[in-house]
Parts: sequence; C-alpha cells; structure tokens
Amino acid sequence: MRIISANLNGIRSATTKGFLDWLQTQNADFVCVQELKAQAADMSPAMLQPEGLFGYFHYAEKKGYSGVGIYSKQPADKVIEGLGYADIDSEGRYLEVQIGNLSVISLYLPSGSSSEERQMIKYSVMERFYPHLSTLIASGRDVVICGDWNIAHQQIDLKNWRGNQKNSGFLPEERAWMSELFEEQGWVDVYRRLHPDATDACYTWWSNRGQAWANNVGWRIDYQVATPHFASKALATRIYKDQRFSDHAPLIVDYSD
Repeated sequence: MRIISANLNGIRSATTKGFLDWLQTQNADFVCVQELKAQAADMSPAMLQPEGLFGYFHYAEKKGYSGVGIYSKQPADKVIEGLGYADIDSEGRYLEVQIGNLSVISLYLPSGSSSEERQMIKYSVMERFYPHLSTLIASGRDVVICGDWNIAHQQIDLKNWRGNQKNSGFLPEERAWMSELFEEQGWVDVYRRLHPDATDACYTWWSNRGQAWANNVGWRIDYQVATPHFASKALATRIYKDQRFSDHAPLIVDYSD
C-alpha cells in the first residue's frame, strides 16, 4: 500500500507543474493533499477525480486559502470533514476517510510565522486537536495522519536549527507538543521509524527566499504519523524531489498490505 502526502501550495498551480500527471505514475492507494487554495468551483474534473481515484475535499471558506483533500483508490465508507470547531473548520484543515478499519487523514496545521496572532491561533488549534488525537489512538482503528504539521520536531529536522529557536515552527512549546504525541499518546513518526538519523535528506519544505532550495536549507514539516500497528507495516519511505510542484516535496511511504 502506497500513501503519499503533499502540500501543493495551490492545486491549480501544482497541476500546471505536472502534479496530476506524476500522480498517474505512482500507483498510490491514498494521496493526501494540503493547501488547495481553491473552492469546488475552481476544481477541474481531473482535480476532482483523477483517473482511477476518488476525490474527497474539505475547502476553506476564504477563497484562495488553505483546504485539504484525499484521493483514494477505493470509495470511502465514511468521510469526516473538520474537527467540530467552527473557527478551525472554516479554514479547511482536517479531512478523514474511513475504509474498513483504516482511517486516512489529511491535515494542515496552521502556521504562526505571519504574526503573533496567528501563532496564538496555532496554539489554540494544537490544544483542541490533542484530545482528538488521543481519541483516535484509543479507537482501535489503524490511523495514519498525513500532512503539513508546520512543526520541525527535532534539531535534525531543519538545517539552521540554532537560528530558528525563536521562530514559529521550531518553538520549544511546539516541539514539546509533538514529543507528547509520540512519547505519551504513542503515535509513531513513520519517517523517523525508518530513518532515525537522517538530516539533509529528510527535508520536505524550502523557503522561496534566497537560495534555500539550491542549498538544501530546508525543514521537515510534512509527516505521516500513524498508530503503532499501522506504523509497523511501513517498508520504505522517500521524499520526491525530481520535480517541483510547490515549495514542499511529496512524502511517499510504502506499507505492507
């Protein structure tokens, strides 16, 4: 089973850069996408339902902003849009597809880099998301949460960690929150399970400023986080960088069936 997570920074932009064509070569069972920056009326038939895949989406109310989606080989038994909080759900940040005992979630946590106000909103979302994560892991279902968490967990997850200790995405409170998910709730960071010591090869996002991409000055902020049983099925993972569809790179994980 192949699962891909990709922040597209605009599905229309990514499509013009070949994302949907590339997708047809991947034989993925699930593809979780974030930052659609589109509403339903903006989506072409190919974006809504690529050949061989069913498409499910949670759009943001604000035009050209946020939004998440999931493409699945199989039709969903159940689709859950949002977390039940109006302010979070209006930004289109959570979508869950259930097939049998498996839940696949596309997640786009807020960034706090634009202002102190947005950082406070990010903390508020994290605080309310935490008990939901606890409920998910206690459900007995296989769960994998794919997406842009907007947090680099450890020093090895970004190039310039020393200079970013006071910046959103690498703040002590954010990192401690992720540690609690792994150490107290029991979630598994699938990439780190397979590559515990990877540094420069692990990055999934590069700033558009300066020469960040050219110099690989990146951050690992895109994850597949899974319940222990499902995480144990992970066989291989890689970050696809041969083509650029956005300022993020797709994270691909292959799991045993």
